[in-house]
Amino acid sequence: MKRKSFLKSLGLSGVAIFTAPISALAKDNPTSKKRGGCSLIPSEIAGPFPLDLSENEFFFRQDISEDLQGTLVIQKLRIVGLENCFPMPNIRVNIWCCDLNGDYSGYGELEGLTYQRGYQITDDNGEVEFRFVFPGWYPGRVVHMHFQIFVSTQYSVVSQYTWPHEAAVQIANNNPELYTQGPDPMTPEVDGAFIDGYEHQLATLEWDENQGAYTSFLEVTVNGSGVDGIGYLESQASEVFILGNNSPNPSSLETTFPITLLKDAEIEVEVWEISGKKIFSENLGAYSPGVKNYKLNFSDKSIFPGSYIFQVIVVNNGRKHHDLKRFLVF
Repeated sequence: MKRKSFLKSLGLSGVAIFTAPISALAKDNPTSKKRGGCSLIPSEIAGPFPLDLSENEFFFRQDISEDLQGTLVIQKLRIVGLENCFPMPNIRVNIWCCDLNGDYSGYGELEGLTYQRGYQITDDNGEVEFRFVFPGWYPGRVVHMHFQIFVSTQYSVVSQYTWPHEAAVQIANNNPELYTQGPDPMTPEVDGAFIDGYEHQLATLEWDENQGAYTSFLEVTVNGSGVDGIGYLESQASEVFILGNNSPNPSSLETTFPITLLKDAEIEVEVWEISGKKIFSENLGAYSPGVKNYKLNFSDKSIFPGSYIFQVIVVNNGRKHHDLKRFLVF
């Protein structure tokens, strides 16, 4: 599978999207294993400046700041299901925001630019991490971040979040040469997107001296457990094959992925860095129904410590189906 096809396989190009409300949990302890207490928040519009991120290979990345100067933010988002509040692995999360001057890349004079946009795939804990420059503001809006969660090819949710207003003002006041518009003159209470309440759309924002950046956390809950959101393509794939959880994971030497074929099919496997770089692909050939255990030796494939995506492409009767898992090497 080509790089562009892989990136599109993580998105929703050409498929109608159904959006639903989302929710967030209290953010006082990002690593808490507490279950229950999920609180719905309203969905928000994608805004006037969304882009189809799957159309650009650079968007599959953690660092979306590119060459922008400004205050670095390390943002972690954790996605859980409302019905049981358990994490949701292997789903796609898009984020996008404006630059220091309140402008969005890809529009007007900035058409063709790609900064402050990206997406990641959640790990086993339902988490993704991004790095970006703390955004500025523009008339009528407080500083904010847009995000969209793709549960499947036919089910996604869209919303926005902001940060403590005092911290946003402090960042602008401490860096007047960069944030030339000055501190945000609005507060979330008078922003139309948050005027109905933003208690569950407020991410943490704390300075980390060791990393030389602000760290931020928001836990978001998608309506349903994730199972109800499975779309047509996933249903079709489940009739052809099942990609099981690899073991061991994490590992330092090798890991094995169980691939269960339910019909005669041809199997191809790929490994991608979480940054979006393809490591290798391998055509395993045609197989009859049964279990195919694919052993991935990290040394043989020049896979070094880090986070990776393992993707299986199965061809049955001329139709391609795919599934993916995220794995860690230490």
